[in-house]
Amino acid sequence: MEKPRRAVVVTGFGPFGEHAVNASWIAVQELEKLGLRDGVDLHVYEVPVEYQTVQRLIPALWKKHSPQLVVHVGVSGMATTVTLEKCGHNVGYKGLDNCRFCPGSQCCVEGGPECIDSIIDMDVVCRRVSALGLDVTVTISKDAGRYLCDFTYYTSLYQSCGRSAFVHVPPLGKPYSAEQLGRALQAIIEEMLDVLEHSEAKINCQHEH
Repeated sequence: MEKPRRAVVVTGFGPFGEHAVNASWIAVQELEKLGLRDGVDLHVYEVPVEYQTVQRLIPALWKKHSPQLVVHVGVSGMATTVTLEKCGHNVGYKGLDNCRFCPGSQCCVEGGPECIDSIIDMDVVCRRVSALGLDVTVTISKDAGRYLCDFTYYTSLYQSCGRSAFVHVPPLGKPYSAEQLGRALQAIIEEMLDVLEHSEAKINCQHEH
């Protein structure tokens, strides 16, 4: 019997601050050219750097596609590696977005847990991708930065019972090209899908909407 097709949603961010061209969206567009494995439908979206848009858009993407996995990609001016984020944080959002707005409560979900971990074991993904011998270094982080990246990640993790991932990329050319970042994303997401499929049986979602 043929396996049903699975949807994977990957987002990058639009311009903000000094990032007139956001490396995350460029990398996601490169990934779109490469595609993912057979049987997977890849849907890519550019997300504006706006808290209120994120709060609307992320649940809408989950509802529209019922994806196996959502991967958010963001740029970090401090990063020199491709970084897999383990968790999203609920509170501490003081930075203004492109609309000069920040949440009055400084949190994503009032009453939500302080931190939500991805159900994907990022250490395993990092180890496997590093073993592929790509010309890109992959590392792990537990702090996605308390700005739109972290806010988006938490919102998505909350929505999906942890079935989300976040990848930080450095600005273009510092040191990686768009093509290198696209190939790295492809390898990372393929490994995430493998890890997810193996842990699928263990997922028991306690969180009801």
